[in-house]
Amino acid sequence: MKHSQADILREYGPFPGASQVHGLTFDGRHVWFASGDRLNALDPETGKVVRVIDVAGDAGTAFDGTHLFQIVDDRILKIDLQSGRVLAAIPTPGHGGDSGLAWAEGSLWVGQARGRKIHQVDPETGDVLRTIESDRLVTGVTWVGGQLWHGTWEGDESDVRRIDPETGEVMERIGMPAGAGVSGLEADAAGRFFCGGGDSGKIRAVRRPQSA
Repeated sequence: MKHSQADILREYGPFPGASQVHGLTFDGRHVWFASGDRLNALDPETGKVVRVIDVAGDAGTAFDGTHLFQIVDDRILKIDLQSGRVLAAIPTPGHGGDSGLAWAEGSLWVGQARGRKIHQVDPETGDVLRTIESDRLVTGVTWVGGQLWHGTWEGDESDVRRIDPETGEVMERIGMPAGAGVSGLEADAAGRFFCGGGDSGKIRAVRRPQSA
């Protein structure tokens, strides 16, 4: 297993009116993050929030190329990016114990924090298609370049790890500095991970390894 320490490229926030960062995703231009009572679009170049959608969100966020998906309580909401309207809702696999959310290969991938699992979920029905076990608390989840990564956060220790999507074996691990927890996780095409910082209200951009 490869092991390295996080190279933090930039910190964003805290942001006015957004005391927490839960899930986050990237739409090709903006980093969207859930802050409890709304979704916020961050311009990663300027560091400014440029748009807000009044939809609650207390866990993972994902983008399928057209729609945002947001976990709130025991549901996953499907949201029109242009209008901000909620179009549909499906049940979460953890019935409220869910954490990260990602979109890949036509499916939603839902992390369960205390359950230490990642579920592949049908985005139309909410049916669980398969389950990957983890040996750590699962926070944010992202797919990038055909690789599955997830965040962990236990006590003061947090990291981002790449796992084998078939076996759950940890292939690579990036350790975060003490106190820099990872509540949400997303990647962009420019070699960055975006890591939500929970109650710190911050988002940290971390250099992605060349293998990713």
